[in-house]
Amino acid sequence: MSDGYIRLIPTDRDWQPAPVAAASASAYVASLFSAPGDAVERVEDKFYDRVTLIDAGEYTTRITCSRCDGEVTLDWLGDLVRQNGSLSFDHLNVTVPCCGAVIELDSLRYEEPIGFARFEISAMNPTRAKYELEANELARVADLLGHPVAQILAHY
Repeated sequence: MSDGYIRLIPTDRDWQPAPVAAASASAYVASLFSAPGDAVERVEDKFYDRVTLIDAGEYTTRITCSRCDGEVTLDWLGDLVRQNGSLSFDHLNVTVPCCGAVIELDSLRYEEPIGFARFEISAMNPTRAKYELEANELARVADLLGHPVAQILAHY
């Protein structure tokens, strides 16, 4: 069986909300799936000690270099994560294989958005007429957290 997620992260990869703000924002996200016919298996907030890759799972299909526009393979990113031993990183500076430039992982261009963060709210297997959150809903989450957020859709 596969799982789909809506993952919300701060636009500043190092920023974390207060726990009470995180709980309020998570409760709000859960409420977005309460209309008749809507559902969500689980909504939770997660705090990470280090900057963590918030990926899109199977939706990640192409990566290009922000320096040379060359293609960076998904295998390269997977190898990097395996060598790191974790999805969390102490620093994001890497040498890309296409042109040998040292750039930050979050400056690569990912065909479907991914991100790096120390906090996320995830909604597992959400169901509603419009799957992803709308701009006004994202703005409300940002207000509750006290910081702008980005949305990442993921499938595993």
